Amino acid sequence: MLRKLYDRVLGLAQSPHALWALGIVAFVESSIFPIPPDVLMIPMILARPSRAWLIAGVALVASVLGGMLGYWIGAGLFESVGRPILEFYGKDAYFSDFATRYNEWGAWAVLIAGVTPFPYKVITILSGSTGLSLPVFIVASIVARGLRFFLVAALLWKFGAPIRDFIERRLGLLFIAFVVILAGGFYLVRYM
Repeated sequence: MLRKLYDRVLGLAQSPHALWALGIVAFVESSIFPIPPDVLMIPMILARPSRAWLIAGVALVASVLGGMLGYWIGAGLFESVGRPILEFYGKDAYFSDFATRYNEWGAWAVLIAGVTPFPYKVITILSGSTGLSLPVFIVASIVARGLRFFLVAALLWKFGAPIRDFIERRLGLLFIAFVVILAGGFYLVRYM
């Protein structure tokens, strides 16, 4: 079933309404949808490299707006669904501690999830449920999603189809390695 959905989304890249489809996919992927917007971005940019920056910009704006929907889901549905479950199991006090710790490092969580293969939608919902500052969430989302989408666009614009395999299979690993190195650097600076 997921493969059929993936193929349908990929087919939208050939549509005359591909840019709108990309916006919709990027929006819903940030809060509920399992297929990343890269599935549309890559063939769209390969077909029309001159529109690479527009395509990345649409993905960025739609993704951040969708992230705000995810934030609202976390903030709005947590009280009605999540908190009663925690209370039933006697874990509501633990959530307060977790929320405090999460909000100390929440901007980093949003940045990491925004560029790595970790599901960004999980972080958008978690950010809303813990009450992470909305401006912090929005700025971190813009930076993370912008880095991800514009890097993909730049690589495709510069190298074309030969870089496609690298992006699809290894770019996520490259982002993970970058995050690990960045975190290691901060750790060394702080504790060494």
